[in-house]
Amino acid sequence: MPLGPVAHEQKTHFFWATALTMVAILPVFILVPVILVKYRRKKGKGIYAPKWESYGPLEVIMWGVPFLVIFVLSFMLWRATISLDPYEEIEGVVPPISVQVVGLDWKWLFIYPELKIATVGELVVPVHTPVSMILTSDTVMQSFWIAALAGQIYVMPGMTTKLNFIATQNGKTQGENTQYTGKGFTGQKFDVLIKNEEAFQAWVAQVRARGIALDSETYNRLAMRTTRVEVQKELGTAQMPEHALYFTLTDPQLFQSVVMRYHSGKPLNMEQQPGTEKFGQGEDAAEGAQP
Repeated sequence: MPLGPVAHEQKTHFFWATALTMVAILPVFILVPVILVKYRRKKGKGIYAPKWESYGPLEVIMWGVPFLVIFVLSFMLWRATISLDPYEEIEGVVPPISVQVVGLDWKWLFIYPELKIATVGELVVPVHTPVSMILTSDTVMQSFWIAALAGQIYVMPGMTTKLNFIATQNGKTQGENTQYTGKGFTGQKFDVLIKNEEAFQAWVAQVRARGIALDSETYNRLAMRTTRVEVQKELGTAQMPEHALYFTLTDPQLFQSVVMRYHSGKPLNMEQQPGTEKFGQGEDAAEGAQP
């Protein structure tokens, strides 16, 4: 069920695209069985005996209807592409909240730079507040998707993409990675909680009180080839929920450092590349692994 206007518009677009496509497909589903029964190889039934080389009205229907369907679908897609531009910030009554997203193997790291907190396994946003995301990957290309709130968008190492959405009702949904990335791919999901402003601020205070420092050493442990469940056992505390990790942000430039890791002009060794089995090993790993 859509929890925001972006997802609602996407649902409406999908419905009309399916309905218009059925205009061309349903006659085929209906007429094929009719033709098979009427003209089957058995005496006493209809005989196929065409008496024309071409039939104008039939030609108009056969070519005209699909043309109109394609034209209407193309117009709808053009309009939806403009109105649902993920890079366009959504205007709201209050300023948007900024969230930086880093794709790892096999987990998502959510950084709230203005609030100086970060989480893994849980994304919490206030209701009726625009959310402005900037996303990247510190491993292979991945696909970020929250079906109930916004569309899918890819993330790649050394590059940034943007995603903007707003939730219009409280609730809980789930986000995931839809790009296959190995054995831990199926577990790369996270809870999305939509709270009112008071509950959101209480959650922020809880993260600050229960979180551990997200320094270089902690980040490099997050960047290993581990699932959220595996890293939860390593970094989680009794004060944190079972499904999420809480952090306090010690470096406000952490996200930028992750992006710039791939802008040195030189290829990274496997020991310096998050997501590889050798990440963090070797003499040069410590220096190269710094986010």
